[in-house]
Amino acid sequence: MSWIQKLYETYENCQSMVGKSTDDNNTPLLPICHTTQIAQIEVTIDQEGNFKRARVVPKDDAKTIIPCTEDSGGRTSGLRPHPLCDKLQYVAADYQQYGGSKKPCFRLDDSPYGNNDIETEYFKNELEGTSYISIKEFFDKYKKKLHEIFSELVKIPNLVVIINRNESIEKIREGSVDTETIIKNKYKLIDIFPKTLQKTITYEYLLERWCASEHSHPKAEAVLKYVKKGTVVKDLIDSKVLFVGENGKLLKKWDKKQKDNIPDIFKLSLDEQADAFVRWIVEIPNDPQSAVWLDMSLYESWIKYYSSTKKTKTLCYVVGTDLLEADQHPKKLRNDTDSAKLISANDTSGFTFRGRFLTAGQACGVSLDISQKSHLALRWLIERQGKVFYEGKRRTPGLTIVAWAITGEQIPDPLADSFSIMGFDKLESDSEPIASNAQDLALRLKKKISGYSVTLGDTTGVVVMGLDSATPGRMSITFYRELTGSDFLARVENWHQTCCWIHNYRPKEIDVAGKKKTIYIQFVGAPAPSDIAEAAYGSKVDDRLRNATVERILPCIIDGQKIPRDLVESVVRQASNRIAMENWEWNKTLSIACALYRKYHEKEEYDMALDENRTTRDYLYGRLLALADNLEQWALSKANEDRPTTAARLMQRFADHPYTTWRTIELSLQPYKARLGAKSLSRQRLISEVTTKFKPDDYTNDKKLSGEFLLGYHCQREALRSKEKEEDPEEGMLQE
Repeated sequence: MSWIQKLYETYENCQSMVGKSTDDNNTPLLPICHTTQIAQIEVTIDQEGNFKRARVVPKDDAKTIIPCTEDSGGRTSGLRPHPLCDKLQYVAADYQQYGGSKKPCFRLDDSPYGNNDIETEYFKNELEGTSYISIKEFFDKYKKKLHEIFSELVKIPNLVVIINRNESIEKIREGSVDTETIIKNKYKLIDIFPKTLQKTITYEYLLERWCASEHSHPKAEAVLKYVKKGTVVKDLIDSKVLFVGENGKLLKKWDKKQKDNIPDIFKLSLDEQADAFVRWIVEIPNDPQSAVWLDMSLYESWIKYYSSTKKTKTLCYVVGTDLLEADQHPKKLRNDTDSAKLISANDTSGFTFRGRFLTAGQACGVSLDISQKSHLALRWLIERQGKVFYEGKRRTPGLTIVAWAITGEQIPDPLADSFSIMGFDKLESDSEPIASNAQDLALRLKKKISGYSVTLGDTTGVVVMGLDSATPGRMSITFYRELTGSDFLARVENWHQTCCWIHNYRPKEIDVAGKKKTIYIQFVGAPAPSDIAEAAYGSKVDDRLRNATVERILPCIIDGQKIPRDLVESVVRQASNRIAMENWEWNKTLSIACALYRKYHEKEEYDMALDENRTTRDYLYGRLLALADNLEQWALSKANEDRPTTAARLMQRFADHPYTTWRTIELSLQPYKARLGAKSLSRQRLISEVTTKFKPDDYTNDKKLSGEFLLGYHCQREALRSKEKEEDPEEGMLQE
């Protein structure tokens, strides 16, 4: 329960953010018993419930905060109305009159049963001839309250239908149904009467109850007055928001022949216009906030009413006291379409809870207030600063990583690369300074981390949580760490300092003379885990493999664990296969391979600049490859030829058999040396110098090269480029 307590504390610390969005596209921290929906239609009425106007809501303004019950907040295919804003099948009494194809839930038909019917036909039949103790015990327990329950039951026709299924007795007698299960379910049906009541109510019934309570709100009353007139669809048709065909029914689709005059409602991603979601604007004199989804007093009104309907208390495992019980726990944690829940239970039949518990509440008791606040805080944090990895063609949410401070302060994203951590992606031009070497990176990173440290403090709690779902309805916590603020910042800083290399793959749009231009900015730092996954398994890596790789790297960042060896070898293998990739992709893979190899062999203390004193075999062979590549590329550029060099084509073979392949590469350089003439002497001299540094046995050793040769190659290449830029800036640019 530690995670849910931390989320609850976060919600309490961020109370000032409730209902306030800093970005139009982000969901704010929601008040409890509220959720968000995408609205398509906005209806304006006055305080007397008179229709004034309506419009189709633009997509960028469609996200709407609405009050909800626990049932409606987690509804899927069943009829569970929201109390105020909902789809047409709920809010419009004339929905079916205009051809609505789905089951309406504005108002149910009158019940054919009365008090006597229920009392005599159902309950007496259930008791007759049965000796099941649990049912008798129940009636003994509720004997004095039965008439009250019956009175309520009559008001809810749908509930009467449910309870009037007398087939259970017959099935028990026939032995075709598990007797114990039926008895428990029947017992549960009545015992949890308030829950059943909620499942069978209609939109009108729910709104009426709210308005009749002491916690009523003028805007809710105005909406009730309007919807009871039963003209919602008619008014929308008259306002040219909805459209009907010649038969007077709502059109399913717009005529494709009229392409130039498509109404706004048909431009939305709806199956049909009858599925539109409606929100309300209630104009009341001297009330500055007419939008119901922005009215804080309306939030409070619903929360107080809904809390007053809860009667049952349970021991909340989070705070250790008896509080109002939560019937269900919220979903939509990763996005608006996410139906996976962290806490759920439907094990009501068969080997119930594996024989350990009788009810879900015994297995896990979390109160309404704590559950709502912790889940809403998690949703807000994920949208604000979490990372969701989507899977498959339908882009369903998968692995999700979120890190947050309990106080709500901003912290660095542990999955970001150094470019983002230091805010380089927010620079407005490419002329501003960016870390160009390890020392510069260390200074800038320390300065950035110090900034976080000042606001965060040393003892503030920081939580890093990973979530994933194996099925659409269930979610689990796959990674969880609690750290102090100073520990968290120190580990993030260590990752970015020890896993850094020179990269050149981050695109950035800059404004040049009023036009947008994309450039690739060179920076020094650690790569992002998702980029590491692409480097290891290709840019078209499977989503699940990418997520699994990110999940494996996360402990390396947060816990300081060693990078998996197979991951390093995979990246090195990909970087050696240069000819299989586009040039930009290979350069990205190469720099990431260098960063990982350097991090994995941290004790070797590899420098990011060329180390001319390093005489290891693999490092020297990497230098030779870079020199040969540079010399041939130089000659090809002079002749305006654009094709891969011999070194590039044979790089994979060179990595497997360096001695024999180097002979082939060296011999292929002869025509280019001749083409360049005396200009190539400096390169030839460098090749000779590097060759003389080999130990005799090392040079002739044809054993496979390790990832160290990539470090030698990259360092030698960068050294040559820097020298060329100093001597001839234009020539240096040409070589790149």
